[in-house]
Amino acid sequence: MKLFNTLTRKKEVFTPLDGSTARIYTCGPTVYGTPSIGNMRAYIFTDILKKSLEYIGFDINDIINTTDVGHLQSDADEGEDKIEVAARKANLDPMQIAKQYTDEFLRDCAKLNIRHPKILAPASKYVPQMIEHVSGLEKKGFTYQISDGVYFDASLFPKYYELSGKKEQKGDKAGARIKMGEKKNQNDFALWKITKPTALQKWDSPWGVGCPGWHIECSAIARHHFGDTFDIHTGGIDHIPIHHTNEIAQTQALTNKPVAQFWIHNEFVKVDGKKMSKSLGNVYTIPQLEEMGFNPLAYRYFALGTHYRTIINFTFEALKGAQTGYDNLVRELVRHKTSLINALIAIDFDEYRKRFHDAISDDLNTPRALALVWELVKNGPNKEIYDLIIEFDSVLSLSLEEAINKEIAKSNVKIPSLVTKIANARMDAKKAKDFKTADKLREEIKTLGYEIIDTKDGYEITKI
Repeated sequence: MKLFNTLTRKKEVFTPLDGSTARIYTCGPTVYGTPSIGNMRAYIFTDILKKSLEYIGFDINDIINTTDVGHLQSDADEGEDKIEVAARKANLDPMQIAKQYTDEFLRDCAKLNIRHPKILAPASKYVPQMIEHVSGLEKKGFTYQISDGVYFDASLFPKYYELSGKKEQKGDKAGARIKMGEKKNQNDFALWKITKPTALQKWDSPWGVGCPGWHIECSAIARHHFGDTFDIHTGGIDHIPIHHTNEIAQTQALTNKPVAQFWIHNEFVKVDGKKMSKSLGNVYTIPQLEEMGFNPLAYRYFALGTHYRTIINFTFEALKGAQTGYDNLVRELVRHKTSLINALIAIDFDEYRKRFHDAISDDLNTPRALALVWELVKNGPNKEIYDLIIEFDSVLSLSLEEAINKEIAKSNVKIPSLVTKIANARMDAKKAKDFKTADKLREEIKTLGYEIIDTKDGYEITKI
């Protein structure tokens, strides 16, 4: 298995530190709002990573954290805590907000076949570990305290830019034009913030009543469960310059050991070629896609069609194409599963299995893996083709077997002659461009317990 390591900027062969179990830490959501389709791409990617590693023979031990405290509105350690802002707006307790949006995140994960991690770690449960970590940094001389909290002195960590690959800038030091308040250096970041008396979330600490900074949670959680060094750390590319850079600094300054062997990052999702943002009104969620009639797994299929390190340009036309592609794949596989006699074609199934292995082992090349599936499925009907693709679906996780069985069950339903008669009358009305009558007849079919689906060749009828 070769994976692109952001830290070294090249593909490297991956082997777990213990030789058998890949320990993977994934930066989870800040649970103050409904996750977007852009957010969910990161977890589709990490799900594929884990299932690919399992497919080639490794075990998995994984953590996803949820940030329910400490993530301020600005990465510059300014503004209010995002959870508290949402709590005040909804007139709820912060933990109620956190639970609501954690539940929404897990709901979307289930709809996208993203497996639940072995450890789901809410940041608020690890405050003692965070305080212990900050105290350790303080003893080693990496911190200083100012009026609003305890900060990490980034100038004391020589490898600060190792992950991002940037070079030290003139503006990194105090005295630059950037407003830094009492901070010594621009890159210094909060480890512990002193809170106002009105704060909804606060804990006692050696430095005063407050709450942890955002970055410290991942270091504390990962070290608590995995020790000083683990195998893979994942996240979006937006985490590279600040969050993951700070995480490396505060952990390695304490332990003098690498945080992780591999740092792996997924690219953004754009919408119609533009950045996804609330101000542009182009932020979409999985429930919204469902309301529009899309299967959530069509979005997973869409995401797998682009390599995780490439920007995805989301359009509804592209999603419609993915939905069609997914539905067509299911129909083709029905043909293979239900074939009574295998077509007389020479297929080297071991070679196809090797090619699939090679695709996912080449830095998770899911577009190539999907192309291979389509290459296989276009052959004449063969039950062994069906069996092999279902094996591949242990990685792709498109619920193909379930979808195929539903499709077969639909085709076995006997449609009453009355329903067929009404459906034919509706088709005649459509041809005559009498769409009002056609819609009325569609509703009539629904009242009888059936649904009519238009196709390019006419229509299909399924039982509701």
